Amino acid sequence: MNEPARGRGSNVIVTVLAGQLVVGMALAAVLWGTAGSVAGYSALLGSLTCVIPNAFLATRIVLARRDSGARALIRAAYTGELGKLALTVLMFSIVFVTVRPLAAGSLFAGFIAAQLVTFAGFLLRDARREELETDNKNGE
Repeated sequence: MNEPARGRGSNVIVTVLAGQLVVGMALAAVLWGTAGSVAGYSALLGSLTCVIPNAFLATRIVLARRDSGARALIRAAYTGELGKLALTVLMFSIVFVTVRPLAAGSLFAGFIAAQLVTFAGFLLRDARREELETDNKNGE
């Protein structure tokens, strides 16, 4: 894979992670204003419970791209996904055990809202792929 393609993939990853943070903070602000501080910080914790494990997975995959070979990328994807799952379980456990009071509905709403941003990343990736195909056809 050439360098520009690597950069585009990293840009999509950073854009998705930043989008997840923005959506999580926006939801937390809205809930803080409408439902109170407990709902607000619960939504923020839920979105962070999504973003931090996703950042771990993204880091594993981006670093693996520097190595040559599909085997390294597959190993990094498996390790990253297992780590992401473990971090998600750990973070939910920590939040449920240590945070009092907690609005569970807001917590899960923040998690789900941040998770849905991932689909926007797929759309963004597909749009960029179409741009490349158009560029390769010399505008035809």
